[in-house]
Formats: sequence, C-alpha cells, structure tokens
Amino acid sequence: MASPATTQTVRPLDTLRFDTSGPPQITSVAADHLRMLGARTDHPGGGDGAAGITLTGGDFAPAHALATWARPASGLADEAMVQAATGIMAVHGRKDGGPRGLAVDFAATATAVLAVQGLLAGLVGQARGGAAAQVTTSADRAGLLTVSQYLAAAGADEGEACELGPGGPPFTSAEGLLFELETLDPGAWAAFWRALKAPADAMRAGWRPFQFRYATACAPFPQALHAVTRAHGWARIRQAAALSGAEVCVLGTLAERAAEHDGAAPWSLAPLGSGPLISRPGPLSPARPLAGLTVLEAGRRIQAPLAAHLLGLLGAEVIRIEPPGGDPLRGMPPACSGTSARWLALNRGKQAVEIDIKAEADRDRLRELAATADVFLHNWAPGKAAELGLDADDLARVNPALVYAYTSGWAGRLQDAPMGTDFMVQARTGVGEAVRPQGEPAAPSLMTLLDVLGGLHGAEAVLAGLLLRERTGRGVRVDSSLLGAADTLTAPALRRAARGENPRGPAGFRRPLPTADGWIAPADVCAPAAAAYDLRALATDEALRQLRDHGLTATAVTTDLSDLHHDPRFAGSISRDAHGAPAVPDPWSFA
Repeated sequence: MASPATTQTVRPLDTLRFDTSGPPQITSVAADHLRMLGARTDHPGGGDGAAGITLTGGDFAPAHALATWARPASGLADEAMVQAATGIMAVHGRKDGGPRGLAVDFAATATAVLAVQGLLAGLVGQARGGAAAQVTTSADRAGLLTVSQYLAAAGADEGEACELGPGGPPFTSAEGLLFELETLDPGAWAAFWRALKAPADAMRAGWRPFQFRYATACAPFPQALHAVTRAHGWARIRQAAALSGAEVCVLGTLAERAAEHDGAAPWSLAPLGSGPLISRPGPLSPARPLAGLTVLEAGRRIQAPLAAHLLGLLGAEVIRIEPPGGDPLRGMPPACSGTSARWLALNRGKQAVEIDIKAEADRDRLRELAATADVFLHNWAPGKAAELGLDADDLARVNPALVYAYTSGWAGRLQDAPMGTDFMVQARTGVGEAVRPQGEPAAPSLMTLLDVLGGLHGAEAVLAGLLLRERTGRGVRVDSSLLGAADTLTAPALRRAARGENPRGPAGFRRPLPTADGWIAPADVCAPAAAAYDLRALATDEALRQLRDHGLTATAVTTDLSDLHHDPRFAGSISRDAHGAPAVPDPWSFA
C-alpha cells in the first residue's frame, strides 16, 4: 500500500488510536510510549492474563500485539518468576554472592518496548506494501534477550577471563556517601587510587575485575579499596578524581530524580531533509517487515549494537562500520570457535566494513554508504560526529531520506552529567535505589540494565523514525539515551516519589527462598505467604510441590545460565549459532 496520511503527520502515530488490556506492568509502559508517539486512546485497560494492544486508523489495517508472561506450559506467571527462570536473578545477584530479584519490573518493561517495536515494524511493513500481521512477544523471551550476552559466555568453549565472585561498587566516603567510580583508562584508575594512597597491590589487583564488570556483572576486587575510600572525605575523593581523569558520582535518590524530571519522552524525533525515498522492494513476509532496508551501524559495546541487532532480526540488512583490523571486542573472552561469545550475541548475522573514520578518504566512503542506506546508527561520544563531518545534517546532504539515529548516555538533557555509561547513569538517576528493596543500601546493578534497555529504546526510536519517514516522505533524526531508559524503568517509582510516597519495594521484595539444593522464587502475590515456610531441608522440586499444595505459585531459580539450554521451561527455545555459541530466540513472532 502507499504510505498513508503523508501530509499532516508530525509524530509517527498521529491520527491513530489504541486500546489495551492486560497486566499493567506491561500495558502501562506500552500505552505511555504509544501516546508519546502520537496515538490516542479512550479505553486504557487493565486486567490479568495476556496484554493485548490494538492500533487503528491512519489508513492502516488494524495492528494487533499480544504480550504474555510466557508459554503456558512453563508455569511462569509474573515478573518475579520470569526474572528467576531466565537468569536475571542469577546475573543481578552475582555481586551479592547469590540470586537476587530486581525490585523493578525489568522484564515487563522490556516486553512492553518489544511489543511497541513489533507494532511499529508492522506498520512500516504495511506502508511499504506488506500485509498486516499480529505480533506476539513474551516476558520470558524478553528476559532471555536481556541475559543473552551472559548466556553466550556461559556456553562458550572456554572460561571467563576474569573471576566470577561477589563484590563491586558502590564505594563509600568517610561521611557515608555512596558513590560510583568510572573510568575506561587503566592509567586514570591507577592515578585515582595513588592519590588516595591505596596499597599498590590492591590497586593493581582491582583493575581487571573493575574493567570486566560490564561483562561479568560482578567485580571481586580487594576489600582494601573500599577501606581506602571510607578513610577519605568526599571533597578529597572528588579532588583525586579530578586530578586523575576518573569520574565519581554520588548515588542519587528517586525523590531527587522525580523533582528534576522534565517529563520528556525517552527518545526524540526531528525532521531532516526532504527528498525522494530510495525505491526498495516491499517485504515479502510479515515476519520480516524491514526486509529490503539497509542499516549502517557504527556502534561499540552494547547499546547501539543491540539496537541494530533487533533491526536485523526484523529483516534489515545490517552493515557494521568497524575500525581497521576489525572490532577489538571480537576477541574478548570467552570465545566460541575463536570469536567472542558475547560479541556474537549482539552481532551475529551482520556484515562488516572496515573504515578509519579519522581519515578523510574513509569518511567519504562512509558518506557513500550512507547515500544509499535507510538508517545510520551510532553511539559515538558526544560531539564526535559533528567533529568528523558525519552529523545528521552532514549525512542528510547526501541522503535527505535518511533516518539518522544517535544512541547516547544523556541526550544532552542534564547539566553537569557525569560520563554516560550504564553504571553512572544508574547512579545519577536513582536506579541504584529502585533496584533494591527497602532495608538495603542503594546500589546500581552490575547487570547492564540500561545498556540493554537503551538498546531496546534505540531500536524503538529507529522504527518510529522509519514510520514517520514513510508517512511524511522526509528523513528523520532520532535520539535515544540511557537516561531515557532509566526513566522508563523507574517510571512507577518516580510517580510514587512525586506523590511523596516511599518509592521502593517492601523489605525482602523478590528475595528468593533457599532450598536444600538451590533456590525458588514465589510469584509476587504469593511471596508473603511463601516466606513463612522453611524450605531449606527440602529439595527444590519438593519445596515447589509443598507450596503448590498450599495454593502458592513459585518456580525454580536458574543459577547456572548454561543450564537454560536444557531447561524444560524453555524447551526448544535456545539454539546454537554457526560458531557454537548459545543463541536466544527472536523476541517476536508475526502471524
């Protein structure tokens, strides 16, 4: 079909309406995003069971999305059980030495964003001449996607390059201030600790686990480093950071974030040049609505590569821009058939072109690639694209119909913001408080919650941009950020904080119960009653039976991610790629 409603649209879902039903943990996030994209509703719904979302209007055929907690046979019926089964509790709890539940609805939030992605992708497919289709996603698949790098590493041919064990930030000052430390430079790390007169052996031993915490979700560095910061006041610690080039950030509270929150959407879309769309064949299958489109990705680490990976799963051809010699993270251990298992989790199936962006001739090559692409996606440092002559306006001159996507840390929304990395954004925005229940000190998760959710937001923003392009005939700049991901994740807690209520979960919230041979996690609604039972002498299966006999729902906690491949709750879901690395299933199905 021709692109519908091409004249008056200023947001991609203007003139469309939606209805929702189902669990509010999923539907409220989806509804918020649909509203911010321009859709309206008269019937926001709630309820139990599957989440249903229907979009109508704008000369499109009705678009339907179904989001469930899991396949019925798995028995997973809510956020706590999905976190337990998919390994989220295991990864988040590594720093603590045992599984811990996140006190935020991480899996449900990811599911909602995936559902909106599926709806947007389906509308893009319709606008390109494809058939309408219902998209289905689920929280268990969303959960597997969020742990995919950790799962890949657990199933690799070799062990981790760094010890897995309890420990890690935040640090504490002499006044009792909790703070996060960040640097990507071993020289700055050493200079910071030398300025605080840390023992040389502790400083040296601490760098490797600190550096690898993004990969391992733990940082078992020497306790002597914690003792060093507790011996110094905050002013001295800030001075050491300023002199060394490291950065420090006091953990913010949810109340502080609520007070400054500007209500901005987690992404922004702005029109670029106007020109004819490059003629592309329409999608041949509703399951691949982006087939025939090309995405150029200049991303590193997690956020941008994950966004591009999702676009590839939807059918786009993804071409990675890598430095001469290739992405160094290809060699990051552990490996499968010589390639980093973690790298494969985000980059399998992509093509690669080596370009030295510091060389003018190679930048010209990149502009030539952009001239025939549909999307250019990057997560370079702020200001770098403009410095290189590769910002949105620069590339719009060679391709006025381009969707130019930037995934950043802060999106320029906060003054004096620290380095825009996952853990610093968690620290600054109150995520460290939100993920822990009452009675526990605030601490950012060492699971890369915001890099992953930021990647999901990045893909969502690109899909919104593609749809807006189809409806207006103009190129679009889209910006997303880790800050936007943090605000989405903590939205319910921020609303409670804004009302003057305690924004955190109750004491012990989503704390698994030990058994003789493992752990179990009750459904949230059953947790208070289940906590009354002492299950430590019972095997896990026996403990689950006892709770079930008393009308309580629970599931076993996955503690070793390599067991997921054979877990009957995910029967047939996890495969292995051509390198032998574990691969999680696509998060959506279209029918």
